[in-house]
Amino acid sequence: MVYAIVRAGGRQEKVSVGDLVTLDRVPGEAGSTIELPALLLVDGDKVTSAVDALANVKVTAEIVENLRGPKIVIQKYKNKTGYKKRQGYRSALTKVKVTGIA
Repeated sequence: MVYAIVRAGGRQEKVSVGDLVTLDRVPGEAGSTIELPALLLVDGDKVTSAVDALANVKVTAEIVENLRGPKIVIQKYKNKTGYKKRQGYRSALTKVKVTGIA
């Protein structure tokens, strides 16, 4: 089984061909192709982690859709002062499908 560890959005993800991965928002429209930098490549018993060898490895992925994450509610409250604040946040995400590791 061939899989790679790639850097995506400040995190590392384990991917293989055909996987659907949710990343932080990546510029591009649905259907466009992006390339992810590989940090480690495992091909059966062969493990590649040398920077020179990984420079030749290309992990390509196709953008499936741009979406938003679940709402996170932030609430602040101070007793006896009448202070309360409510704020919400939804992160911008991109779902990609890995099409090739070469």
